[in-house]
Amino acid sequence: MQTDNREAADQLAKIWDLAGGDSKALDRVALTGDEPALPGIYKVGVQAQAAIAATGLAAAEIHRARGGPAQDVSLSMRHAAAAFRSESYIRLNDKPGAMEFDPIHGFYKCGDGGWVQVHCNYPQHRMAAAELLHCAYNRAGVQRVFDGMSAAEVEELFAANSLPIARMRSEDEWGAHPQSAALDSQPVLILEKIGEAEPRPLPAAGERPLAGLRVLDLTKVIAGPVCGRTMAEHGAEVLQITAAHMAHAMALIIDANRGKRSAYLDLRKDAGVGRLKGLVREADIFVQGYRPGTLASRGLGPEQLAALRPGLVYVSLSAFGHEGPWSERRGFDSIVQTASGIGHAGGVAAGKDGMQHLPCQALDHGSGYLMALGAMMARLKQAEEGGSWLVRVSLARTGRWLQSLGKQDALDAPEMTAEGIADLIEDYGQTAFGHMTGVKPAAQLKATPGYWATKTVPPGTHAPEWGA
Repeated sequence: MQTDNREAADQLAKIWDLAGGDSKALDRVALTGDEPALPGIYKVGVQAQAAIAATGLAAAEIHRARGGPAQDVSLSMRHAAAAFRSESYIRLNDKPGAMEFDPIHGFYKCGDGGWVQVHCNYPQHRMAAAELLHCAYNRAGVQRVFDGMSAAEVEELFAANSLPIARMRSEDEWGAHPQSAALDSQPVLILEKIGEAEPRPLPAAGERPLAGLRVLDLTKVIAGPVCGRTMAEHGAEVLQITAAHMAHAMALIIDANRGKRSAYLDLRKDAGVGRLKGLVREADIFVQGYRPGTLASRGLGPEQLAALRPGLVYVSLSAFGHEGPWSERRGFDSIVQTASGIGHAGGVAAGKDGMQHLPCQALDHGSGYLMALGAMMARLKQAEEGGSWLVRVSLARTGRWLQSLGKQDALDAPEMTAEGIADLIEDYGQTAFGHMTGVKPAAQLKATPGYWATKTVPPGTHAPEWGA
C-alpha cells in the first residue's frame, strides 16, 4: 500500500480484515494526504479515508471476482473529508441546500448544570416532546422546564417516552457506562452467517463492479442512505423504499438519493409488507435502519427474510448497538456524540461551557461506508461459500472507533469551504430539485471509475418494482 498517512493505512487494514478481505488486495491501494483534514480534535480524516477506501477496494474485488481486471484504488484524505460532509456541498441553482431545524432542537443547560441535547427535527418527535413537556413550544418554554430538572432526569424522561435525547457525558463517563462496555466487546463491523444457502454466482463481469446486483434501501437521514448511494456509485440497482406518511429531510435526500430509484410502500399495512417481500425475493442486499425489533415484528427481520430469500445479505444499522441496555434507544449522530463524550471533549478543547460537536456527521458517514463495505464483502462471501449473511453497524460503535484514533491539536485548521474544493465538485445538471452540483465520488478506481448513473429524485418517484 502506498500512503502518506500510516494511521489511515493501518485503519484500512484493520477494517478490511474484519470484512474478510484478502490482505494482498491492499497492495493496490494508494492513500495520499495527511491530518488535519478538518478543524477539530478528532482524526476524522483518518476515519474517512480508511472507510471510503475500503468500499472502493471491495467494489474492485467484486469486479475482479466477476472476471474483471485487478485495479488500483486511490483516495486523497482531502476528498475523503469532503465526502464526509457531502450534504454540506450540495448546491441547487447555485444556492446551498437548506437544512431546517425545529425551534426546540439543540442543546440545553439543566438545573444541575448538566447539559442535554434534544433532537426534534421530525414531526413525530416534536409533537411528542411538546405533549410531554406541557410548555410553550419555543426554546424559552423548554428551558423553563429544564431549569427545574437535572440533566439525568431529562434524559430518562425523554428516553422513557422513546424520544431521542442524550445527556452530555465526558469520555470517561461514557467509558464506564454499561452500553459502552457492550460496544467495546464487539468489532466496529460485524459479518455473521445466519442461514444456509447455495452460493449464488455473481453476474459475469460488465463495465461496473456491482452491475446486476439489486439493493433494497429502507433507511433515512445519512448513514443508511450513504450505504445505498455508495453501492449505486459502483453500479448496483438501488431501490429506496419509504412511505408517503413518513417525514423526509429533503436537504439530506437530495444528497443521498443520487443514483437510486425511490418508491413508496406503507409497511403498516399487510399489502405493503407483501409487496416488499416480493421485492426481497429478487434482491441481493437488504439495508435497514429501523430500531432493533421493529421490522422483525412485521415479519421482516434478518432470519425471516433469509428464509424467504436464501442467500440474502441483510444489513442492519442501529444507534447504540444491538446488545446492551441502550440497544433499543433512538439516536442520531449528534445524539451519540453527546452521550459518548465526543461533544464534551470538543467543548473542553474549545473552552466552552457545553458541547462542540465534530465538523461533520462523521459517525453517520463512517457507519454508512462501513455498511456498504460489509454488504459488498458479504455478497462476495455468499458467491464464494454460500449462506445468508447479516451485517451489523452502529453509530455508537463507529464513534468508539473514532475515539480510539486519539486526538490532535487542530481546532484552528482551515475550514473546508465549497470554494476551496471546487475541483472535487461535479455538475449533475437539471434535476427535480433544480440545477444540482455536489461532491464527486471519492474512491478512485482506475478501471471502473465510480459515478451515479441517474439523478437524485424525490421520495416515491417510482413504482415499487425492479427495473428491467
